[in-house]
Amino acid sequence: MKKLLAIAVFALSPMAFSVSAGMTAHMENTLVAVCKAGASNSLYKFRDTMKSYHINKQRIFPRLVCNGENFHQFALSHGADKTANKISPYMKGTVTIKDIAMTYGSDEIMAVNY
Repeated sequence: MKKLLAIAVFALSPMAFSVSAGMTAHMENTLVAVCKAGASNSLYKFRDTMKSYHINKQRIFPRLVCNGENFHQFALSHGADKTANKISPYMKGTVTIKDIAMTYGSDEIMAVNY
């Protein structure tokens, strides 16, 4: 019986640890530092923070959320237009395709007789 209980504890323990391991303290501090550097509107401070934490811009900026806003909107709302312009190429945009075919009304069509 004790053997069965020990096997069950070892089998279920990885599930318990995986649920509680969402974000490490180091990762959280890193992301907070990036948000603070982005709000500062200092390109030097922003570049220094990015280099010191070895952050990949293509992976982080489309996904980073600071205070409920994406990073670009967060920088703009804090008056950090220099930082927002620096990261704007990394943000995902939307593409709209409009059909520009010319359509004629019935009075604009001319009948040609041969």
